[in-house]
Amino acid sequence: MKPISSIVVCAFMATSLYSAGHGDATSFIGPRNKIKGHASTVPSNGDVNPHGVAVVPQESGDLHQGHVLVSNFNNSMNFQGTGTTIVEISPGDGSTKLFAHIDATKLPGPCPGGVGLTTALVVLQSGWVIVGSLPTSDGMAATAKAGCLLVLNNKGAVVETISSDEINGPWDMTALDKGTTASLFVTNVLNGTVAAGGGTVTMGTVLRIDLSITGGKPPQETGRTIIGSGFPERTDPMALVIGPTGVGLGADGTLYVADTLGNRIAAISNAATLTSGGTVTTLIGGGGLTGPLGLAIAEWKHSHREGNMVETTPKGVQVTVKFVDLNGPPGAGDLFGLAIRANAAGVYFVNDGTNTLDLLH
Repeated sequence: MKPISSIVVCAFMATSLYSAGHGDATSFIGPRNKIKGHASTVPSNGDVNPHGVAVVPQESGDLHQGHVLVSNFNNSMNFQGTGTTIVEISPGDGSTKLFAHIDATKLPGPCPGGVGLTTALVVLQSGWVIVGSLPTSDGMAATAKAGCLLVLNNKGAVVETISSDEINGPWDMTALDKGTTASLFVTNVLNGTVAAGGGTVTMGTVLRIDLSITGGKPPQETGRTIIGSGFPERTDPMALVIGPTGVGLGADGTLYVADTLGNRIAAISNAATLTSGGTVTTLIGGGGLTGPLGLAIAEWKHSHREGNMVETTPKGVQVTVKFVDLNGPPGAGDLFGLAIRANAAGVYFVNDGTNTLDLLH
Protein backbone atom coordinates (compact mmCIF):
# COMPACT_ATOMS: atom_id res chain seq x y z
CA MET A 1 0.00 0.00 0.00
CA LYS A 2 1.30 3.46 -0.91
CA PRO A 3 2.83 5.40 2.02
CA ILE A 4 0.96 8.44 3.28
CA SER A 5 2.90 11.61 4.05
CA SER A 6 2.20 14.11 6.81
CA ILE A 7 4.07 17.15 8.06
CA VAL A 8 4.49 17.08 11.84
CA VAL A 9 5.53 20.32 13.51
CA CYS A 10 5.94 21.66 17.04
CA ALA A 11 4.37 25.05 17.71
CA PHE A 12 5.46 27.72 20.19
CA MET A 13 2.10 28.38 21.80
CA ALA A 14 -0.12 25.69 23.25
CA THR A 15 -3.79 26.64 23.40
CA SER A 16 -5.70 23.41 23.83
CA LEU A 17 -5.66 19.63 23.66
CA TYR A 18 -7.44 18.84 20.44
CA SER A 19 -7.17 15.76 18.25
CA ALA A 20 -9.15 16.18 15.08
CA GLY A 21 -7.72 12.96 13.70
CA HIS A 22 -8.00 10.79 16.82
CA GLY A 23 -8.61 7.19 15.88
CA ASP A 24 -8.39 7.99 12.16
CA ALA A 25 -5.90 5.97 10.13
CA THR A 26 -5.28 9.03 7.95
CA SER A 27 -3.69 10.83 10.90
CA PHE A 28 -0.20 9.90 12.10
CA ILE A 29 -0.23 11.49 15.56
CA GLY A 30 -4.01 11.42 16.09
CA PRO A 31 -4.21 7.86 17.50
CA ARG A 32 -1.12 8.34 19.68
CA ASN A 33 -1.93 9.45 23.22
CA LYS A 34 0.93 8.15 25.36
CA ILE A 35 3.81 10.47 26.20
CA LYS A 36 6.91 8.91 27.69
CA GLY A 37 9.76 10.81 29.29
CA HIS A 38 12.35 8.71 27.53
CA ALA A 39 15.74 9.93 28.76
CA SER A 40 17.76 12.79 30.17
CA THR A 41 19.76 14.69 27.57
CA VAL A 42 22.25 16.17 30.07
CA PRO A 43 25.81 14.76 29.71
CA SER A 44 28.47 14.75 32.42
CA ASN A 45 29.68 18.27 31.56
CA GLY A 46 26.22 19.65 32.37
CA ASP A 47 25.20 20.95 28.92
CA VAL A 48 21.47 21.72 28.74
CA ASN A 49 18.80 23.03 26.34
CA PRO A 50 18.50 20.11 23.89
CA HIS A 51 17.74 21.25 20.35
CA GLY A 52 18.54 18.87 17.50
CA VAL A 53 17.11 15.34 17.20
CA ALA A 54 18.16 12.72 14.63
CA VAL A 55 17.51 8.98 14.39
CA VAL A 56 20.48 6.82 13.31
CA PRO A 57 19.55 5.07 10.02
CA GLN A 58 21.99 2.13 10.27
CA GLU A 59 24.89 0.65 12.23
CA SER A 60 28.20 2.47 11.86
CA GLY A 61 31.00 2.70 14.41
CA ASP A 62 29.57 4.07 17.67
CA LEU A 63 26.26 4.82 15.96
CA HIS A 64 23.58 2.18 16.49
CA GLN A 65 20.57 1.83 14.22
CA GLY A 66 17.42 3.29 15.75
CA HIS A 67 19.31 5.19 18.45
CA VAL A 68 18.66 8.92 18.78
CA LEU A 69 21.25 11.70 18.70
CA VAL A 70 20.47 14.94 20.53
CA SER A 71 22.55 18.14 20.34
CA ASN A 72 22.76 20.60 23.26
CA PHE A 73 22.65 24.37 22.66
CA ASN A 74 23.59 25.67 26.16
CA ASN A 75 26.47 24.96 28.51
CA SER A 76 26.13 24.11 32.20
CA MET A 77 25.78 27.84 33.03
CA ASN A 78 22.76 27.92 30.69
CA PHE A 79 24.45 30.31 28.23
CA GLN A 80 22.85 29.96 24.82
CA GLY A 81 25.09 29.25 21.86
CA THR A 82 27.76 27.56 24.00
CA GLY A 83 26.68 23.90 24.07
CA THR A 84 29.32 21.50 22.76
CA THR A 85 27.87 18.01 23.19
CA ILE A 86 25.85 15.41 21.32
CA VAL A 87 24.39 12.50 23.29
CA GLU A 88 23.23 9.14 21.93
CA ILE A 89 20.12 7.60 23.47
CA SER A 90 18.90 4.00 23.23
CA PRO A 91 15.31 3.57 22.01
CA GLY A 92 14.89 0.61 24.35
CA ASP A 93 15.86 1.44 27.93
CA GLY A 94 16.56 5.14 27.36
CA SER A 95 20.19 4.78 28.39
CA THR A 96 22.35 7.73 27.40
CA LYS A 97 26.00 7.97 26.42
CA LEU A 98 28.14 10.82 25.18
CA PHE A 99 28.66 10.63 21.42
CA ALA A 100 30.69 13.80 20.96
CA HIS A 101 32.22 16.60 23.01
CA ILE A 102 33.48 19.20 20.56
CA ASP A 103 36.48 21.37 21.44
CA ALA A 104 36.32 24.71 19.60
CA THR A 105 40.11 25.07 19.85
CA LYS A 106 40.75 21.84 17.95
CA LEU A 107 38.55 22.17 14.88
CA PRO A 108 40.06 21.04 11.54
CA GLY A 109 38.79 24.12 9.70
CA PRO A 110 37.12 27.51 10.13
CA CYS A 111 33.95 27.96 12.18
CA PRO A 112 33.52 31.69 12.86
CA GLY A 113 32.85 32.21 16.56
CA GLY A 114 33.42 28.65 17.73
CA VAL A 115 30.88 26.06 18.88
CA GLY A 116 27.25 26.38 19.96
CA LEU A 117 25.32 23.37 18.65
CA THR A 118 21.88 24.04 17.15
CA THR A 119 18.84 22.11 15.95
CA ALA A 120 20.61 21.50 12.63
CA LEU A 121 21.51 17.81 13.07
CA VAL A 122 21.48 14.93 10.58
CA VAL A 123 22.96 11.42 10.46
CA LEU A 124 23.76 10.08 6.99
CA GLN A 125 23.58 6.43 5.93
CA SER A 126 27.36 6.48 5.47
CA GLY A 127 27.84 7.21 9.19
CA TRP A 128 28.73 10.88 8.92
CA VAL A 129 27.05 13.17 11.44
CA ILE A 130 26.58 16.83 10.49
CA VAL A 131 25.56 19.46 13.04
CA GLY A 132 25.15 23.22 12.91
CA SER A 133 26.95 25.70 15.13
CA LEU A 134 25.61 29.17 16.00
CA PRO A 135 28.06 30.26 18.68
CA THR A 136 28.12 33.07 21.24
CA SER A 137 30.79 33.98 23.77
CA ASP A 138 28.42 34.83 26.62
CA GLY A 139 24.97 33.51 25.68
CA MET A 140 23.82 36.88 24.32
CA ALA A 141 22.72 37.69 20.78
CA ALA A 142 25.15 40.62 20.54
CA THR A 143 28.08 38.17 20.50
CA ALA A 144 26.55 35.66 18.08
CA LYS A 145 28.75 34.72 15.13
CA ALA A 146 28.15 33.05 11.77
CA GLY A 147 29.25 29.56 12.85
CA CYS A 148 29.45 26.64 10.44
CA LEU A 149 28.45 23.04 9.85
CA LEU A 150 30.59 20.48 11.68
CA VAL A 151 31.15 17.05 10.10
CA LEU A 152 31.80 14.22 12.57
CA ASN A 153 32.78 10.63 11.88
CA ASN A 154 30.99 7.63 13.38
CA LYS A 155 33.21 7.83 16.46
CA GLY A 156 32.19 11.40 17.29
CA ALA A 157 35.36 13.15 16.08
CA VAL A 158 35.10 16.35 14.02
CA VAL A 159 36.87 15.75 10.71
CA GLU A 160 35.71 18.73 8.65
CA THR A 161 33.98 22.10 8.83
CA ILE A 162 31.76 23.65 6.17
CA SER A 163 31.63 27.44 6.25
CA SER A 164 30.97 30.30 3.85
CA ASP A 165 29.24 33.66 3.58
CA GLU A 166 25.97 31.83 2.83
CA ILE A 167 26.21 29.82 6.07
CA ASN A 168 25.26 32.42 8.67
CA GLY A 169 23.70 31.04 11.81
CA PRO A 170 22.71 27.51 10.68
CA TRP A 171 19.57 26.90 12.76
CA ASP A 172 18.00 23.70 11.45
CA MET A 173 18.65 21.17 8.70
CA THR A 174 17.36 18.12 6.88
CA ALA A 175 19.00 15.94 4.24
CA LEU A 176 18.21 14.08 1.04
CA ASP A 177 20.52 11.11 1.52
CA LYS A 178 21.25 8.85 -1.46
CA GLY A 179 24.26 7.07 -0.01
CA THR A 180 27.07 8.25 -2.28
CA THR A 181 25.53 11.73 -2.57
CA ALA A 182 23.51 13.90 -0.25
CA SER A 183 21.92 17.33 -0.22
CA LEU A 184 21.69 19.34 2.99
CA PHE A 185 18.89 21.90 3.38
CA VAL A 186 19.96 24.45 5.99
CA THR A 187 18.04 27.41 7.45
CA ASN A 188 20.12 30.49 8.32
CA VAL A 189 18.94 33.06 10.87
CA LEU A 190 21.76 35.59 11.40
CA ASN A 191 21.53 37.57 8.16
CA GLY A 192 21.17 41.09 9.52
CA THR A 193 19.58 40.08 12.81
CA VAL A 194 22.35 41.11 15.22
CA ALA A 195 22.73 44.49 13.52
CA ALA A 196 18.95 45.04 13.77
CA GLY A 197 19.16 44.88 17.58
CA GLY A 198 15.89 43.03 18.10
CA GLY A 199 14.07 44.44 15.09
CA THR A 200 12.62 42.00 12.56
CA VAL A 201 14.39 41.71 9.21
CA THR A 202 13.31 39.57 6.25
CA MET A 203 16.69 38.10 5.39
CA GLY A 204 16.41 34.47 6.57
CA THR A 205 17.45 31.91 3.97
CA VAL A 206 17.33 28.23 3.09
CA LEU A 207 20.59 26.96 1.62
CA ARG A 208 21.07 23.66 -0.23
CA ILE A 209 24.54 22.16 0.00
CA ASP A 210 25.26 19.22 -2.32
CA LEU A 211 27.76 16.60 -1.21
CA SER A 212 29.67 13.69 -2.73
CA ILE A 213 30.42 10.78 -0.37
CA THR A 214 32.85 8.14 -1.66
CA GLY A 215 35.71 5.92 -0.53
CA GLY A 216 35.13 6.40 3.17
CA LYS A 217 36.37 9.98 2.90
CA PRO A 218 34.57 12.89 4.54
CA PRO A 219 31.79 14.39 2.39
CA GLN A 220 33.03 16.73 -0.31
CA GLU A 221 30.96 19.75 -1.27
CA THR A 222 29.98 19.84 -4.95
CA GLY A 223 27.70 22.87 -4.96
CA ARG A 224 25.52 25.24 -2.97
CA THR A 225 22.39 27.16 -3.83
CA ILE A 226 20.18 29.55 -1.88
CA ILE A 227 16.78 28.08 -2.71
CA GLY A 228 14.63 30.23 -0.44
CA SER A 229 14.94 33.72 1.04
CA GLY A 230 12.94 36.54 2.60
CA PHE A 231 12.07 34.71 5.84
CA PRO A 232 11.52 37.00 8.87
CA GLU A 233 14.02 36.73 11.71
CA ARG A 234 15.09 38.67 14.80
CA THR A 235 17.14 38.32 17.95
CA ASP A 236 15.30 37.50 21.16
CA PRO A 237 16.46 37.71 24.81
CA MET A 238 14.83 34.38 25.66
CA ALA A 239 15.44 32.33 22.51
CA LEU A 240 18.63 34.11 21.31
CA VAL A 241 17.28 34.26 17.77
CA ILE A 242 13.98 33.48 16.08
CA GLY A 243 13.72 32.69 12.39
CA PRO A 244 13.02 29.85 9.94
CA THR A 245 13.51 26.65 11.90
CA GLY A 246 12.20 23.17 11.10
CA VAL A 247 12.69 21.75 7.61
CA GLY A 248 11.43 18.53 6.04
CA LEU A 249 11.61 17.17 2.49
CA GLY A 250 8.49 15.56 1.03
CA ALA A 251 8.54 12.59 -1.31
CA ASP A 252 7.61 14.85 -4.23
CA GLY A 253 10.67 17.06 -3.70
CA THR A 254 8.88 19.86 -1.87
CA LEU A 255 10.79 21.33 1.05
CA TYR A 256 8.59 22.42 3.96
CA VAL A 257 9.88 25.13 6.29
CA ALA A 258 8.55 26.10 9.72
CA ASP A 259 8.51 29.88 9.32
CA THR A 260 8.42 30.75 13.02
CA LEU A 261 7.85 34.50 12.86
CA GLY A 262 5.65 34.15 9.78
CA ASN A 263 3.45 31.75 11.76
CA ARG A 264 3.14 29.36 8.85
CA ILE A 265 4.51 26.31 7.11
CA ALA A 266 6.16 27.51 3.90
CA ALA A 267 6.83 25.33 0.86
CA ILE A 268 9.56 25.35 -1.80
CA SER A 269 8.89 23.08 -4.80
CA ASN A 270 11.63 21.06 -6.55
CA ALA A 271 14.04 21.89 -3.74
CA ALA A 272 16.63 19.28 -4.69
CA THR A 273 16.97 20.40 -8.31
CA LEU A 274 16.63 24.19 -8.19
CA THR A 275 19.58 26.00 -9.76
CA SER A 276 18.59 29.36 -8.30
CA GLY A 277 16.19 30.76 -5.72
CA GLY A 278 12.78 29.12 -5.81
CA THR A 279 9.32 30.47 -5.08
CA VAL A 280 8.34 30.33 -1.42
CA THR A 281 4.63 29.72 -0.95
CA THR A 282 2.45 29.26 2.13
CA LEU A 283 1.13 25.75 2.73
CA ILE A 284 -0.81 26.64 5.88
CA GLY A 285 -0.85 29.23 8.63
CA GLY A 286 -2.77 29.85 11.83
CA GLY A 287 -5.05 27.23 13.36
CA GLY A 288 -2.96 25.24 15.83
CA LEU A 289 0.21 26.92 14.59
CA THR A 290 1.67 29.69 16.69
CA GLY A 291 5.38 30.14 16.10
CA PRO A 292 6.15 26.72 14.53
CA LEU A 293 9.59 25.33 15.33
CA GLY A 294 10.65 21.68 14.85
CA LEU A 295 9.30 19.89 11.77
CA ALA A 296 9.48 16.36 10.40
CA ILE A 297 7.90 14.40 7.57
CA ALA A 298 6.03 11.25 8.62
CA GLU A 299 5.48 8.47 6.09
CA TRP A 300 3.60 5.33 7.09
CA LYS A 301 1.26 2.72 5.77
CA HIS A 302 -2.30 1.90 6.89
CA SER A 303 -2.03 -1.31 9.09
CA HIS A 304 12.89 28.26 23.17
CA ARG A 305 9.37 26.76 23.33
CA GLU A 306 6.20 25.27 22.19
CA GLY A 307 3.51 22.99 23.48
CA ASN A 308 1.47 21.85 20.51
CA MET A 309 2.34 19.15 18.03
CA VAL A 310 0.51 19.86 14.79
CA GLU A 311 -0.02 17.53 11.83
CA THR A 312 -0.72 18.86 8.35
CA THR A 313 -1.16 17.08 5.03
CA PRO A 314 0.88 18.10 1.95
CA LYS A 315 -2.33 19.72 0.68
CA GLY A 316 -2.39 22.12 3.62
CA VAL A 317 -5.12 20.42 5.65
CA GLN A 318 -4.47 20.57 9.39
CA VAL A 319 -5.67 17.20 10.66
CA THR A 320 -4.43 16.98 14.26
CA VAL A 321 -3.31 19.30 17.06
CA LYS A 322 -2.01 17.81 20.32
CA PHE A 323 -0.76 19.50 23.46
CA VAL A 324 2.27 17.41 24.39
CA ASP A 325 4.24 19.55 26.84
CA LEU A 326 2.90 17.98 30.03
CA ASN A 327 5.53 19.74 32.15
CA GLY A 328 4.41 23.27 31.41
CA PRO A 329 1.12 25.21 31.22
CA PRO A 330 -0.49 25.95 27.85
CA GLY A 331 1.39 28.77 26.18
CA ALA A 332 4.64 28.09 28.02
CA GLY A 333 5.91 24.90 26.41
CA ASP A 334 9.53 23.96 25.89
CA LEU A 335 9.65 21.71 22.83
CA PHE A 336 12.06 22.15 19.94
CA GLY A 337 13.53 19.49 17.65
CA LEU A 338 11.62 16.35 16.72
CA ALA A 339 12.10 13.23 14.61
CA ILE A 340 10.00 10.26 13.57
CA ARG A 341 10.87 7.07 15.45
CA ALA A 342 12.18 4.10 13.45
CA ASN A 343 9.43 2.11 11.71
CA ALA A 344 7.09 5.09 12.15
CA ALA A 345 6.49 3.97 15.74
CA GLY A 346 6.01 7.45 17.19
CA VAL A 347 7.55 10.91 17.43
CA TYR A 348 10.63 11.81 19.47
CA PHE A 349 10.79 15.40 20.72
CA VAL A 350 13.07 17.25 23.09
CA ASN A 351 11.83 19.29 26.04
CA ASP A 352 14.30 22.02 26.94
CA GLY A 353 12.43 22.80 30.16
CA THR A 354 13.17 19.37 31.60
CA ASN A 355 16.23 18.58 29.41
CA THR A 356 14.72 15.30 28.26
CA LEU A 357 14.02 13.38 25.10
CA ASP A 358 10.31 12.45 25.14
CA LEU A 359 8.28 10.10 22.97
CA LEU A 360 4.71 10.40 21.69
CA HIS A 361 3.52 6.89 20.86
